[in-house]
Amino acid sequence: MRGVLHAYDLVYAAVASLTAFLVVLVIEPAWIRVAHERGLVGRDMNKPGRPPVAEAGGVWAVVGLAFGLLVLEALYRYLVGSLYHPAELFALVALLLLSALLGFTDDILGWKKGLPAWQRVAFMAPISLPLVVIKAGKSTMELPLIGIVNLGLAYPLVLVPIGVLGAANAFNMIAGLNGLEAGMAVIIFSYTAAYAALKGVVLVAQAALVAVAASLGLLVYNWYPARVFPGNAYTYATGAYYAAVVIIGNMEKFGVLMFTLYFLELILFLRGLRHGVYKENFGKPLPDGRLAPPYDHVYSVTHAVMKLYWRAKGGANERTIVVTILALEAAIGAALLAAALHGLL
Repeated sequence: MRGVLHAYDLVYAAVASLTAFLVVLVIEPAWIRVAHERGLVGRDMNKPGRPPVAEAGGVWAVVGLAFGLLVLEALYRYLVGSLYHPAELFALVALLLLSALLGFTDDILGWKKGLPAWQRVAFMAPISLPLVVIKAGKSTMELPLIGIVNLGLAYPLVLVPIGVLGAANAFNMIAGLNGLEAGMAVIIFSYTAAYAALKGVVLVAQAALVAVAASLGLLVYNWYPARVFPGNAYTYATGAYYAAVVIIGNMEKFGVLMFTLYFLELILFLRGLRHGVYKENFGKPLPDGRLAPPYDHVYSVTHAVMKLYWRAKGGANERTIVVTILALEAAIGAALLAAALHGLL
């Protein structure tokens, strides 16, 4: 799996990434139009008047990513003459489409009308099957205070499904503002590609770059003011795909640390449940574009940023709040990459 990143590896990754980006860029406008015509729209809760926005546009980012991975495999097969990590690449494509199918089902049923939370969790459990089938990752792990432990079959049969399920649901938690989900994906996968390249995990670097391109294509239409929402098809698939990438690259420690904000989000969410609040990430839109904190207490990373700006500057608009959260994620990625460069990770 590990090796030297050659020039042709970068060229093939660039072609695959361009494919993913163009698929989203070309198809998304038609989807936005059809979604409005067919009533598949949601309300932008962070805008005065709550204007309608096309739903589930992130499904095309998933499709673009899948096409990009297939193009990557085809380039090696036709130009180099051999298959290129076919088990891993086709497992990634299968996992992407399975998780997106579940999310898309939830999207078309409607916000708060879709699958109950327990059903989403239950139905997401089997999506790790493509990774289980190929026995992805290594069963040896280094645990704090214990050292290297061989987990045997418990790794592919227990820890891999838990990791995929956890990441898929976690990525869906920091959401609800224009550009937030796609922007987080761009940053997370960009740093993951850099880390994988540094460690010589060429396939993971390429797979992450294609994911960056697909999410950038979505971000063109999802950035403030959003013309389309990503939907659960995108968030579930992106989280599951990220778990799969770091498992295949044996980069679990890096992947978990990149999800630091999501662990914080979980803590704040549980705090809300303890207070009897099932939080939403939205703010209270004011006529001048500022977002006021929706609760007295902080139950989300988005709420924390809103409150900070509210106390420091009397508030901030949605775009500023999103950029701040993205900057926090980028800072985490930069710190981890710096640690890796110094041999600490």
